[in-house]
Parts: sequence; C-alpha cells; structure tokens
Amino acid sequence: MKHTVQIKSPGPQGLPPHEKGRRPQVLTIAGSDSGGGAGIQGDIKAIEANGAYALSVITSVTAQNTCKTIAAFDLPLSIIKAQLQAVFEDFEISAIKTGMLASKAIVKGLAEFLAKQSPKHLVVDPVMVSKSGYALLKPDAIASLVADIIPIATLLTPNIVEAETLSKISIKTIEEAEQAAKTISQLGCPAVLIKGGHLAEAPGCDILFDQGTITRFEGQFIETPHTHGTGCAYSAAIAAQLAHGKALVPAIKAAKHYLSAAIGHPLHIGHGQGPINHFYFLSESGASNKGDRKQR
Repeated sequence: MKHTVQIKSPGPQGLPPHEKGRRPQVLTIAGSDSGGGAGIQGDIKAIEANGAYALSVITSVTAQNTCKTIAAFDLPLSIIKAQLQAVFEDFEISAIKTGMLASKAIVKGLAEFLAKQSPKHLVVDPVMVSKSGYALLKPDAIASLVADIIPIATLLTPNIVEAETLSKISIKTIEEAEQAAKTISQLGCPAVLIKGGHLAEAPGCDILFDQGTITRFEGQFIETPHTHGTGCAYSAAIAAQLAHGKALVPAIKAAKHYLSAAIGHPLHIGHGQGPINHFYFLSESGASNKGDRKQR
C-alpha cells in the first residue's frame, strides 16, 4: 500500500498547540555542535520550536563551524550514563531522539540503558558523517548501531548516504528509496523514514516505510547552501510532534512543514553552509533577519 502526502509551501507559523500549562518533555541524546546549527544545540532549538521542553544528554563534544569540523572528543561512558540517570529519575520523558553516538562503547552503553526504559517513542537519526565530511560514527560502531539500537527504535531517519550504508542499495530513484526503506526495516525497526533532500530523482521527497505501508512526503525543494542541521532538526521535530500525541504520519507532516519553513527563512550566518532558522516565526513577528551576515 502506498500513500502520498503533499507538503504545501510553508508560510509563517506559530508554535504548535499543547496542553495549557504543561509541555511534553523530549530528550535528545547527541553530540555538541560549537557552531550551534546541528547536534544538541540544533535539536534543542527544534524541539522547543515545536512546542516541547528539551532535555539533553551529550555524547561527544565537536569543534565545528559552518565550514568544517575540526575535532571531536567523546565523553566518558560514565558521564553519559550519569546524564541519562539524572534526566530519567526526574522528568516525564514523552519521546527520545538520538543523533551522534560516536563509538561502539557509547552505542552499546546507551542501548543497554534504553532497553530498560522501554520508551514509547525512540527516534533514531543514524548520524554517520557531518555536513563537511567529518566521520561522526566510528566504523566499528555501525555494526553495534544495527545490532543494539535499531531493534529498539520506533522510527529510524537516515539520509540517502546513511540509507545506502544500512541497506547496501544505491539510491537515486524513489523506487530505490522505497526498496531501501523496506530492507532497513528488516533490521528490526518498524518504521523507516528516508530523508530525500539528496534524492536524485525527486529532491525533497521523503519516503516512509511503516509496517508494510509506504508514504511519500512531497514538498518544495529549496535551493540554498544554508542547510546545516536539517537532518537533526527534522528528527528532533518529529520527536516533539510525537510527544504531543500525534500519530506518525501527521507528526512527520508537521515536522516537514516546520523544516521547510526553517530552510526557507535563512539566517545567512557564517561563511560556509549556514544553519537553518529554527525560530523563523519570531522574525515574522517583527525581528528581521536581513543583513545578519557581516561584510568582511
């Protein structure tokens, strides 16, 4: 069975509605981005922009900007586990999103911890390489991701390159993306969303395989170099929408609409692939983002 969901051209939008006086709490487990566009920083912005309260566990500290990633330092597993313990013993976590997990030890340690929590929503973004080409997941950790994390995930959100790695299928067409999503689901995750920003046949068309049903999310492809943090924001926004109680397809649709608007209102920050505008709707309400880039 196949469905197609049309994502209309984005317009100004406010925060999604949520229960008065209370916000769902969403945990992101990922690496830090000193440039602020991706990783933990990008996740927090996207989660908050989608009306949820963001919690975080940092796995690795990266030194990066819009042009390059210079270095990364993985935190000791004991510190990562301490962060996990701290947030789980105090907060009511409605959804979890994972990003950069860096090493085999971190992947296995996290899987062991999360298996005991049985989260209702676990969105896994299998981050492998940064936008500038820096490896964010060690080669031996990919096997651990497949064996230990993917089977406990409720949604997997690979980009085209990550989907090719996991499925061992070259992806250039929609049909190949659909086959890859189906193949990846056999690793144990019931739902796989392949992000189609770099899909050759139909850029911007995302493919969801969910327990036998394929849904295409078609949207306007926006030509811009300022896409740093798009994958992080997309998966984080989906987690936030799921935390609000939306079913999977409406959650993805709302998150994609948000992401398209964030891409379509660029900040023009930095000298490379700049970040998306996570809070684009604030500029719509008065603060202009024009002229933010310094002339140097």
